[in-house]
Amino acid sequence: MPTYIASVRDAKGTTKTQKFTSTSLTDARTALREQGFVVQDLKEHKGFDFKSFDFKQIDAFMSAVTVKDKAVFSRQFAVLVNAGVAMVRGLGVLAEQCSNTRMKKALQEISSDVQQGTNLSDAMRKHPKCFDTLYVSMVQAGEIGGVLDEVLNRLAKLLEDIARLQNQIKSALAYPVVVGVLATAIFVGMTVFLIPTFASIFKELGIELPAFTLAMLAISEFLRTPQYVVTLIIILFGLNFAYQQYYKTRVGRETIDRLSLKMPLFGDLIEKTATARFCRTFGALTRSGVPILTSLEIVRDTSGNQVIANAVDDARKEIQTGGMISIALQKAEVFPPMAIQMISIGEETGELDKMLMKVADFYEDEVEQAVKALTSIIEPIMILFLGGMVGSILLSMYLPMFKVFEALG
Repeated sequence: MPTYIASVRDAKGTTKTQKFTSTSLTDARTALREQGFVVQDLKEHKGFDFKSFDFKQIDAFMSAVTVKDKAVFSRQFAVLVNAGVAMVRGLGVLAEQCSNTRMKKALQEISSDVQQGTNLSDAMRKHPKCFDTLYVSMVQAGEIGGVLDEVLNRLAKLLEDIARLQNQIKSALAYPVVVGVLATAIFVGMTVFLIPTFASIFKELGIELPAFTLAMLAISEFLRTPQYVVTLIIILFGLNFAYQQYYKTRVGRETIDRLSLKMPLFGDLIEKTATARFCRTFGALTRSGVPILTSLEIVRDTSGNQVIANAVDDARKEIQTGGMISIALQKAEVFPPMAIQMISIGEETGELDKMLMKVADFYEDEVEQAVKALTSIIEPIMILFLGGMVGSILLSMYLPMFKVFEALG
């Protein structure tokens, strides 16, 4: 039960503060009045109380709601709504079977709010960690239009497509990250433990060491000196902190995001991914009945790239003055020309949502092909990288051997 702190005045006029537990705030106030106290202040105690502490709160705080979690919920909720199951009961059923602690708690609270007369979208808006602006706006449009089940199915499809796109990107990055970490671990291990053994041998022989071997010995000495390693770690953390602070500024975010779109190998993939996500999200919002200006605001805030967000915001301003979306996007020079032409055709024919979905399908296929091509390019590069790091250590150890053989000869 929750703990409350009350400031009360007794019959003698003495004011005192006491802490106690009760089932609710109303019951706590009633209990105090029955004891003859005049309640001056009563509030829930937010401090740590080990006896009443619920360790599930930690799990709910730590667990994150993934795109897949929201997609599964949307699909199941759409089935229940379409089958005529009462909303409160449906939310209760889904809350009971939900495995994600944070989402389970949110669904329970949403169910309670809906039971008290709150709209579903307003109840979801209280839980931004589970249901973002995009989700809430589409649910609100479904409530207003009386097509909540259709909107939930569209949301499920949208979220499934986003999850599939994210998995494709992760699969492209998984290989180089794993190989890079492995190569670094091998390099550090050989540098710290293998090179010193050879260094003592070379010192006993008294031969002149090549410059490459001396450089590797210096690196080994550096990595085996604790104060140097600690200094290096502090510098890296400092650079990372500086980067994060710079990225929080508008200029920094624009600069870094613009450079990311021009990166070799990854720039094209980022552009196609952003185009697919923009078209899929914008198309789903407009098809669900969300006003076009509101849709563009949501797409702008969920774009994930400041350069693209600026282009979308320019398109929103263009529409406000009676212009066309495609013209504003073309001026920004962010999206591929083919996407802009197809959006322009959709505006002219009055079927913008259908054209946006077609563009999204096309560029999601393009992303899939780009991921496969990127993986095929990265694999030999990472193999060469791994071989180069290991080979450089072995080479630095074997170069002095040739001088030893020359001396013996």
